[in-house]
Amino acid sequence: MERFADEALVLSTVDYGEADRLVTLLTREHGKLTAFAAGARKSKRRFAGALEPYMRLRVQLVETRGSTVRLDSADIVAGYYTARAELSLIARALYAVELCRELTREHEPHPELFALLEDYLRRLDAKEAGPTSLLAFELAALAHAGLMPRFDACALCGGPPGERPRFDQSHGGAVCEACSGRAREAVVVPTELLSGLRALQEGVRQPLSPELRARARGVLNVFISHHLGRRLKSVDFMAQVGLD
Repeated sequence: MERFADEALVLSTVDYGEADRLVTLLTREHGKLTAFAAGARKSKRRFAGALEPYMRLRVQLVETRGSTVRLDSADIVAGYYTARAELSLIARALYAVELCRELTREHEPHPELFALLEDYLRRLDAKEAGPTSLLAFELAALAHAGLMPRFDACALCGGPPGERPRFDQSHGGAVCEACSGRAREAVVVPTELLSGLRALQEGVRQPLSPELRARARGVLNVFISHHLGRRLKSVDFMAQVGLD
Protein backbone atom coordinates (compact mmCIF):
# COMPACT_ATOMS: atom_id res chain seq x y z
CA MET A 1 0.00 0.00 0.00
CA GLU A 2 1.42 3.34 -1.07
CA ARG A 3 1.49 6.28 1.32
CA PHE A 4 1.34 9.83 0.02
CA ALA A 5 0.85 13.39 1.24
CA ASP A 6 -1.22 16.12 -0.36
CA GLU A 7 -3.00 19.40 0.29
CA ALA A 8 -6.75 19.03 0.61
CA LEU A 9 -10.00 20.92 1.07
CA VAL A 10 -12.80 19.11 2.89
CA LEU A 11 -15.87 18.94 0.68
CA SER A 12 -18.17 16.88 2.92
CA THR A 13 -18.23 14.27 5.68
CA VAL A 14 -20.47 11.31 6.52
CA ASP A 15 -20.47 9.42 9.80
CA TYR A 16 -19.71 5.72 9.39
CA GLY A 17 -20.44 3.14 12.07
CA GLU A 18 -20.08 4.15 15.69
CA ALA A 19 -16.72 5.89 15.57
CA ASP A 20 -15.50 6.37 12.00
CA ARG A 21 -16.08 8.95 9.32
CA LEU A 22 -15.95 9.08 5.53
CA VAL A 23 -14.45 12.34 4.30
CA THR A 24 -14.68 13.64 0.75
CA LEU A 25 -11.57 15.66 -0.07
CA LEU A 26 -10.56 17.77 -3.03
CA THR A 27 -6.79 17.36 -3.16
CA ARG A 28 -4.38 19.49 -5.14
CA GLU A 29 -2.55 16.64 -6.90
CA HIS A 30 -4.92 13.66 -6.79
CA GLY A 31 -8.35 15.24 -7.32
CA LYS A 32 -11.43 14.19 -5.40
CA LEU A 33 -10.88 11.36 -2.94
CA THR A 34 -13.10 9.57 -0.46
CA ALA A 35 -11.04 8.94 2.67
CA PHE A 36 -11.81 6.60 5.56
CA ALA A 37 -10.93 8.20 8.90
CA ALA A 38 -10.89 5.44 11.51
CA GLY A 39 -11.92 6.55 14.99
CA ALA A 40 -12.48 10.14 13.87
CA ARG A 41 -15.62 10.56 15.98
CA LYS A 42 -14.39 8.70 19.04
CA SER A 43 -10.98 10.26 19.65
CA LYS A 44 -10.82 13.88 20.80
CA ARG A 45 -7.18 14.20 19.79
CA ARG A 46 -7.07 12.50 16.40
CA PHE A 47 -8.32 14.79 13.62
CA ALA A 48 -9.59 17.21 16.28
CA GLY A 49 -11.51 19.97 14.50
CA ALA A 50 -9.98 19.14 11.13
CA LEU A 51 -12.69 17.12 9.42
CA GLU A 52 -15.23 19.87 8.87
CA PRO A 53 -16.47 21.18 5.50
CA TYR A 54 -14.16 23.68 3.78
CA MET A 55 -11.19 23.14 6.09
CA ARG A 56 -7.83 23.35 4.27
CA LEU A 57 -5.57 20.53 5.36
CA ARG A 58 -2.24 18.84 4.87
CA VAL A 59 -3.13 15.14 4.82
CA GLN A 60 -1.31 11.83 4.95
CA LEU A 61 -3.16 9.17 2.95
CA VAL A 62 -2.74 5.48 2.23
CA GLU A 63 -3.98 3.75 -0.91
CA THR A 64 -6.23 0.74 -0.33
CA ARG A 65 -7.57 -1.95 -2.62
CA GLY A 66 -10.83 -0.16 -3.38
CA SER A 67 -11.49 3.40 -4.48
CA THR A 68 -11.51 4.69 -0.89
CA VAL A 69 -8.20 5.76 0.64
CA ARG A 70 -7.25 5.71 4.31
CA LEU A 71 -6.71 8.99 6.10
CA ASP A 72 -3.84 8.61 8.55
CA SER A 73 -3.41 12.22 9.65
CA ALA A 74 -4.69 15.71 8.92
CA ASP A 75 -3.10 19.00 9.93
CA ILE A 76 -5.08 22.22 9.63
CA VAL A 77 -3.46 24.73 7.26
CA ALA A 78 -6.39 27.18 7.19
CA GLY A 79 -9.65 26.91 9.09
CA TYR A 80 -11.37 29.93 7.50
CA TYR A 81 -12.86 30.66 10.91
CA THR A 82 -14.22 34.08 9.97
CA ALA A 83 -16.23 32.39 7.21
CA ARG A 84 -17.73 30.12 9.89
CA ALA A 85 -19.04 32.97 12.02
CA GLU A 86 -21.73 34.43 9.71
CA LEU A 87 -24.60 32.57 8.08
CA SER A 88 -24.20 34.35 4.76
CA LEU A 89 -20.53 33.32 4.54
CA ILE A 90 -21.28 29.77 5.69
CA ALA A 91 -23.99 29.43 3.03
CA ARG A 92 -21.70 30.59 0.23
CA ALA A 93 -18.83 28.37 1.37
CA LEU A 94 -21.04 25.29 1.64
CA TYR A 95 -22.45 25.95 -1.80
CA ALA A 96 -18.97 26.31 -3.28
CA VAL A 97 -17.70 23.03 -1.83
CA GLU A 98 -20.87 21.13 -2.78
CA LEU A 99 -20.62 22.39 -6.35
CA CYS A 100 -16.99 21.27 -6.62
CA ARG A 101 -17.86 17.88 -5.14
CA GLU A 102 -20.60 17.28 -7.70
CA LEU A 103 -18.64 18.58 -10.70
CA THR A 104 -15.69 16.23 -10.19
CA ARG A 105 -15.02 12.51 -10.44
CA GLU A 106 -12.91 10.43 -8.07
CA HIS A 107 -9.16 10.29 -8.67
CA GLU A 108 -9.16 12.87 -11.49
CA PRO A 109 -6.69 15.69 -10.73
CA HIS A 110 -8.16 19.20 -10.94
CA PRO A 111 -5.39 21.53 -9.73
CA GLU A 112 -7.04 24.59 -11.30
CA LEU A 113 -10.33 23.87 -9.53
CA PHE A 114 -8.48 23.33 -6.24
CA ALA A 115 -6.78 26.70 -6.64
CA LEU A 116 -10.10 28.35 -7.57
CA LEU A 117 -11.90 26.99 -4.50
CA GLU A 118 -8.98 27.76 -2.21
CA ASP A 119 -8.88 31.37 -3.44
CA TYR A 120 -12.64 31.82 -3.09
CA LEU A 121 -12.64 30.50 0.49
CA ARG A 122 -9.70 32.75 1.35
CA ARG A 123 -11.54 35.81 -0.02
CA LEU A 124 -14.71 34.82 1.82
CA ASP A 125 -12.75 34.53 5.04
CA ALA A 126 -11.15 37.93 4.47
CA LYS A 127 -14.57 39.39 3.58
CA GLU A 128 -13.22 40.38 0.18
CA ALA A 129 -15.78 38.39 -1.83
CA GLY A 130 -18.52 40.76 -2.95
CA PRO A 131 -22.12 39.84 -3.85
CA THR A 132 -21.23 38.97 -7.45
CA SER A 133 -18.21 36.83 -6.55
CA LEU A 134 -20.17 33.60 -6.13
CA LEU A 135 -21.49 33.90 -9.69
CA ALA A 136 -17.95 34.40 -10.96
CA PHE A 137 -16.80 31.37 -8.96
CA GLU A 138 -19.60 29.20 -10.37
CA LEU A 139 -18.86 30.16 -13.95
CA ALA A 140 -15.15 29.45 -13.49
CA ALA A 141 -15.89 26.10 -11.82
CA LEU A 142 -18.23 25.13 -14.66
CA ALA A 143 -15.54 26.07 -17.19
CA HIS A 144 -12.99 23.83 -15.44
CA ALA A 145 -15.53 21.00 -15.55
CA GLY A 146 -16.19 21.50 -19.27
CA LEU A 147 -19.73 22.78 -18.74
CA MET A 148 -19.42 26.46 -19.65
CA PRO A 149 -22.82 27.93 -20.61
CA ARG A 150 -22.80 30.17 -23.67
CA PHE A 151 -23.94 33.77 -23.35
CA ASP A 152 -22.25 35.51 -26.30
CA ALA A 153 -24.23 33.86 -29.13
CA CYS A 154 -27.18 31.60 -29.81
CA ALA A 155 -26.31 28.05 -28.77
CA LEU A 156 -28.31 26.67 -31.72
CA CYS A 157 -27.45 28.83 -34.75
CA GLY A 158 -24.38 30.70 -33.50
CA GLY A 159 -25.88 34.09 -34.36
CA PRO A 160 -26.31 37.03 -32.00
CA PRO A 161 -28.78 36.47 -29.13
CA GLY A 162 -30.88 39.42 -30.35
CA GLU A 163 -33.08 41.85 -28.46
CA ARG A 164 -35.32 39.17 -26.89
CA PRO A 165 -32.92 36.37 -26.02
CA ARG A 166 -33.87 33.19 -24.22
CA PHE A 167 -31.86 30.87 -22.02
CA ASP A 168 -32.20 27.12 -22.43
CA GLN A 169 -30.29 24.81 -20.11
CA SER A 170 -30.67 21.74 -22.31
CA HIS A 171 -28.98 23.49 -25.26
CA GLY A 172 -26.27 25.01 -23.10
CA GLY A 173 -26.99 28.71 -23.04
CA ALA A 174 -28.53 31.64 -24.88
CA VAL A 175 -31.04 31.06 -27.67
CA CYS A 176 -32.17 33.75 -30.11
CA GLU A 177 -35.84 34.47 -30.75
CA ALA A 178 -35.72 32.82 -34.18
CA CYS A 179 -34.50 29.53 -32.68
CA SER A 180 -36.75 29.62 -29.62
CA GLY A 181 -39.25 27.23 -31.22
CA ARG A 182 -36.57 24.53 -31.13
CA ALA A 183 -35.92 25.15 -27.44
CA ARG A 184 -39.12 24.33 -25.59
CA GLU A 185 -37.67 24.93 -22.12
CA ALA A 186 -36.16 28.31 -23.01
CA VAL A 187 -37.15 31.32 -20.89
CA VAL A 188 -36.84 34.98 -21.85
CA VAL A 189 -33.94 36.76 -20.11
CA PRO A 190 -32.78 40.39 -20.22
CA THR A 191 -29.97 41.18 -22.64
CA GLU A 192 -28.07 42.87 -19.79
CA LEU A 193 -28.12 39.58 -17.88
CA LEU A 194 -26.35 37.79 -20.72
CA SER A 195 -23.78 40.58 -21.09
CA GLY A 196 -23.17 40.63 -17.34
CA LEU A 197 -22.64 36.88 -17.13
CA ARG A 198 -20.42 36.96 -20.20
CA ALA A 199 -18.27 39.63 -18.57
CA LEU A 200 -17.92 37.48 -15.44
CA GLN A 201 -16.88 34.54 -17.63
CA GLU A 202 -14.16 36.72 -19.12
CA GLY A 203 -12.87 37.71 -15.70
CA VAL A 204 -14.37 41.20 -15.56
CA ARG A 205 -15.57 41.62 -11.97
CA GLN A 206 -18.29 44.16 -12.68
CA PRO A 207 -21.08 44.37 -10.09
CA LEU A 208 -24.60 43.31 -11.00
CA SER A 209 -27.73 44.85 -9.54
CA PRO A 210 -29.62 42.78 -6.92
CA GLU A 211 -32.34 42.07 -9.51
CA LEU A 212 -29.86 40.80 -12.09
CA ARG A 213 -28.02 38.75 -9.47
CA ALA A 214 -31.28 37.08 -8.53
CA ARG A 215 -32.05 36.34 -12.20
CA ALA A 216 -28.52 35.05 -12.72
CA ARG A 217 -28.84 32.86 -9.64
CA GLY A 218 -32.00 31.30 -11.07
CA VAL A 219 -30.45 30.73 -14.51
CA LEU A 220 -27.36 29.03 -13.10
CA ASN A 221 -29.38 26.94 -10.63
CA VAL A 222 -31.44 25.55 -13.50
CA PHE A 223 -28.38 25.00 -15.70
CA ILE A 224 -26.43 23.20 -12.97
CA SER A 225 -29.41 21.09 -11.88
CA HIS A 226 -29.99 20.00 -15.48
CA HIS A 227 -26.42 18.85 -15.99
CA LEU A 228 -26.01 17.22 -12.58
CA GLY A 229 -29.43 15.62 -12.60
CA ARG A 230 -30.41 17.10 -9.25
CA ARG A 231 -30.65 20.36 -7.35
CA LEU A 232 -27.80 21.11 -4.96
CA LYS A 233 -28.93 20.95 -1.33
CA SER A 234 -27.05 24.13 -0.41
CA VAL A 235 -29.22 26.14 -2.85
CA ASP A 236 -32.13 25.83 -0.42
CA PHE A 237 -29.90 26.84 2.50
CA MET A 238 -28.84 29.99 0.63
CA ALA A 239 -32.50 30.78 -0.01
CA GLN A 240 -33.30 30.34 3.70
CA VAL A 241 -30.47 32.68 4.64
CA GLY A 242 -31.81 35.19 2.13
CA LEU A 243 -28.99 35.21 -0.43
CA ASP A 244 -29.77 35.94 -4.07
